[in-house]
Amino acid sequence: MNAPSLQSTAPPDVTPDIVRTYDRPGPRYTSYPTADRFTTDFGPGDYVAALARANSEHPGEPVSLYFHLPFCEALCTYCGCNVVVSKSETTRRRYLDRLAAEVAMVAAHLPDRRLVSQLHLGGGTPNSYSDAELTELMEIVRSHFDVPADAEVAIEVDPRHADSARLAHLREIGFNRLSMGVQDFAPKVQTAIRRVTSFGHVRDLVETAREVGFVSVNLDLIYGLPFQTGPDFGRTVQKVIALRPDRVALYSFAWVPWVKPHQKVMDATTFPDSDTKIGLFCDARRTFLDAGYDAIGMDHFALPDDELAIAQREGRLRRNFQGYTAMKVNDVVGFGMSAIGDIGGAYVANTRQLHSYNKAIDAGALAVDRGVARDVDDEARRWLIHELMCNFHVDDAQLQSRFGLSLAVDFESELAELRASEDLAPLIEVGSEQVDVTPLGRLFVRNVATVFDARLRRSKHDGPLYSRMV
Repeated sequence: MNAPSLQSTAPPDVTPDIVRTYDRPGPRYTSYPTADRFTTDFGPGDYVAALARANSEHPGEPVSLYFHLPFCEALCTYCGCNVVVSKSETTRRRYLDRLAAEVAMVAAHLPDRRLVSQLHLGGGTPNSYSDAELTELMEIVRSHFDVPADAEVAIEVDPRHADSARLAHLREIGFNRLSMGVQDFAPKVQTAIRRVTSFGHVRDLVETAREVGFVSVNLDLIYGLPFQTGPDFGRTVQKVIALRPDRVALYSFAWVPWVKPHQKVMDATTFPDSDTKIGLFCDARRTFLDAGYDAIGMDHFALPDDELAIAQREGRLRRNFQGYTAMKVNDVVGFGMSAIGDIGGAYVANTRQLHSYNKAIDAGALAVDRGVARDVDDEARRWLIHELMCNFHVDDAQLQSRFGLSLAVDFESELAELRASEDLAPLIEVGSEQVDVTPLGRLFVRNVATVFDARLRRSKHDGPLYSRMV
């Protein structure tokens, strides 16, 4: 297999045979070190120290805020998120009160870092909260942080719990980016995953979002779900393209009933087999590219004039736990159960359990129960992996400027492995002062990134089972 030329602007034709060659488990590298390497030795005191570093070393710089709103009224069978199934208004209300307390505690440690460039509400089902409650949450944030009109303010929305009035209210209180989980429009698939939404309803929501002034609309799709077939999923993709969302995320379904016991209700015999699943991905990818979307990273697509596509072309795309972003933000602060922050040279993770989160906040303590403070080697590898994953290029001059390190000297063994690997040869071009990911390699960039993952290599035989590329 010959490596595609880096000068080619046309995306390579990705066939099922090529996907089978590179379809293997590996981290998704939303962070480095990856979340499975976080340790319980890291606690609230370490978080306070990280906040102090962030405040003193980068005064005045903006921060990104993430809020995890975990509640869902019912559980979709495919779900892999950290959710709490509850219809209790009291439970949701008390959680909102605790978020307010956590925001106050964290903000007290960031007196010089109150400007917000990004704010993201995830879950769960953030829009299961009422208009009044979401308004209150935004007021809580604004009472401690400065959220300017040009900040990127995003919310994940379940279309089953949204209408035109709800979207208009979200826009009124400051949200300007919207992400909706569609997954699939085929009725049989929707019934199997317990998430029934009509195309007409989603179409109306997309139209309303544009009318009321949302600057970006993203739709999520999942392939590999029960009863999915090539023709049916192809029709779903065409319907999505007809809506012309600014961005599309195309995720692989991971069946992990040993991690998510509720997935046991799904009949594995109804899943598309491996070849069919690969075909779903390849066909959908080609259809989006033919429709004029740019491929962003591994599994996202964006219109050419979208800021993600522009940032990728200009080599300044970034990636964090909320996905790809065009904004340069060095510190992310997470609020709520299971929220993960990246601040002051450390990754900080709140407890995954609602009762543990509530107990900590009620005691006036931060709810951190794991994390990792990055050392010098981590920081260099984090930058290398980030540049590969987002911008598909690593430059020795930048590495030396940032860390005083050299590709040829400090990463000699990694470069030697990349050069010697016939398997990776189609994915990369390795020079003495740079590493470039080929057009084909952009789709399988995780395979390249693992070469620089020292922590994965040190525990190669006792680590967790990661998801596969497809």
